[in-house]
Amino acid sequence: MYLGYGFRTRRLAAPLQQTGWPLGWKLLLRLLYLGLLGVALWGPAYGLTQTPVRTAGKDVWLLVDLSRSMNAPDVAPSRLEKVKAELSTLISRFPADRLGLIIFAGEAYVQCPLTYDQAALQLFVSTLQTTLVPPGSTDLVPPLELALTRLAATAPTTTGTTPARTTALVLVTDGEDFGENLEPTVRILARSGARVFTVGVGTPEGSRIPQSGGRGYVRDARGREAITKLVAPPLRQLAEQTGGRYFELSDQRNEFPLLLNALNRVEGLMQQVRTVSVADNRYRYPLLLALLLLALDVIITVKVIRP
Repeated sequence: MYLGYGFRTRRLAAPLQQTGWPLGWKLLLRLLYLGLLGVALWGPAYGLTQTPVRTAGKDVWLLVDLSRSMNAPDVAPSRLEKVKAELSTLISRFPADRLGLIIFAGEAYVQCPLTYDQAALQLFVSTLQTTLVPPGSTDLVPPLELALTRLAATAPTTTGTTPARTTALVLVTDGEDFGENLEPTVRILARSGARVFTVGVGTPEGSRIPQSGGRGYVRDARGREAITKLVAPPLRQLAEQTGGRYFELSDQRNEFPLLLNALNRVEGLMQQVRTVSVADNRYRYPLLLALLLLALDVIITVKVIRP
């Protein structure tokens, strides 16, 4: 549009035997400061700044159900996709605590060990799919026992050289447990001091389970379409027995903000300060230069066509 304005000015100046080209340097000036504004908006980072971060000695394990029922669309767009979006927000809220990721269905695996690296954990969460674990019915015992194993590995030694840390488990599932008796594992968890916060995903009415690839729906042993429903009572009981709380995630209820508040209220057993490297955003320099050129453009006027 500005080039069109320039050519139009030149055409009008031609009958007066003038060129209208004094407008050209204004064009160059405006292209320059618009480019600098774009660079500032891009947010160039150069160099690293060491920033102290106070940690509270708190570890949070995210235990995510990846059984096929998590593909159910009763929570749009699907249970798992909704969980991934909410977990991404949760991870960003705990920059000073260690977080880890355990995935499970019939078996459990550590997808990401405890880490301060939020970017790495975010990447693992974004790639969660039900195909990451062998097909099978949900069993809540393996992920809890795996978390207990990791908890024992970080427990204080007899010499006291390892500082104590508070551990919280966030169990995200639809509550359909087809595994063994959960009670013995829950008793061990309660004695360990780890608090389990359970998140029930789904609706009581339930939904059919799409097959991978969109080829129909999962069927049960009798050949009928399987319906998966949220089973909340065992999740409530598990949370109560370990000093945690139960939350729900559905199209009508999203209690993840309440979960965030509950986790924030969990206090660490020791305090320490660690240093993290943060990229230094240098947007101020191109922005300042662009504003100076913009002011120059406003102050200096150009007479394009002289009488």
